[in-house]
Amino acid sequence: MAKIGFHLIRFVTLIFRIFPLPIHYVFSDLIFFFSFYIFRYRRDDVAENLAKSFPEKSNEERSRIAKRYYSHLCDTMIETLYYDRITASQAMKHVKFLNPELANNYLDKGRPVIGFLGHYNNWEWFSHWPLYSKHRFYPIYKRVKNLAFDKFYFNLRSRFGGIPVERSETFRKLIGDNIKGIPFLSPFLFDQTPRIYEFHHWTTFLNQQTPWVLGAEKVAQKLDAVVVFLNSRKIRRGYYEAEYILVTEHAADCPKFEITEKCARLLEKQIIEQPEYWLWSHRRWKFNKDEAVQNKTFDTNAPGYL
Repeated sequence: MAKIGFHLIRFVTLIFRIFPLPIHYVFSDLIFFFSFYIFRYRRDDVAENLAKSFPEKSNEERSRIAKRYYSHLCDTMIETLYYDRITASQAMKHVKFLNPELANNYLDKGRPVIGFLGHYNNWEWFSHWPLYSKHRFYPIYKRVKNLAFDKFYFNLRSRFGGIPVERSETFRKLIGDNIKGIPFLSPFLFDQTPRIYEFHHWTTFLNQQTPWVLGAEKVAQKLDAVVVFLNSRKIRRGYYEAEYILVTEHAADCPKFEITEKCARLLEKQIIEQPEYWLWSHRRWKFNKDEAVQNKTFDTNAPGYL
C-alpha cells in the first residue's frame, strides 16, 4: 500500500509539473479560503501562540499576521508538491543561496559543518544545496508514520544529491564519516518540541519559556564542527533567499547550551522581522516549565546531555 500511495503522490506532482507555478497559487488561495474560513484549521492554536509571542501587538495586527501565515502555509504545501518535479535550474532560480562559499571554504579544508534552521519559510526548498557544493549533504529527518509520505519526503530531499539521515542514525553516520575524514554539511531543524525526557534546556523564546532539542548541538560538539545558522527571507511568492551565518568555528570550545541559545536568538530575530513565515500552527508550547520541574522531567545537568 505504501508503494501505491507513493506513486499516487508522484502522479499528482507530475500533473503539477504541466502547469507553471503561478497557476498553482490559484489552488493555494482556494485551500487558504477553506482552511482559514470554513474548517478553521487550528485557528485557536495560532491565535494563542501569536497572542503570547506578541503581546505588544493589537488584536488586529495579530489577525493580519495569522491570515498571512495561513496563506503562506498553503503556498508551502503547493510548492512542496511542485518541488518534486522542479529542475535544477529552476530550483536555483527560486531559492538562491547568497554565500555558499562560507560553508564550502570549511568543507574544502575537511571540516564538518552542522547547520541549524527552523520551520521557517519553506524549509523543504533548501534541499538543493548539493547544486552549490561538491561535498556530501546529510539532511537530518524524522521518519513519518505514513509510509507513502515518508518515501515521498525522502525522495524529495535526495533528488538533487542529498543523502537523508534518519534521526536515530545521526550519531553513527556523521561520526563515522568524520573519522574517515569525509567532510559534509548536515542541517538540523532544531525548533521542534522535544520529548519529555529530552527536557535539558529551557530559554525565553518569543516571550515564553521554551524547551529545546539539543541533538544538533550534541553532534556539533562531538565532532568539533563548524556551526552555521541558515537565515532565509521570502522575496515574493515562490522566491526565497538564504544565507549562512557563522555561529562558531569550533563547537567543542563552546559552553553547554551556548550554540542552541545563539541559534534560538537568530531564529527569534528572523521571526520578529517576518512573523508570518514561521510554523505557528505547531503546538510549540504545549509543555509548561513549572509543571516539568515539579514532575522532575527537567534537569539542566541531566545525563541525557552528552
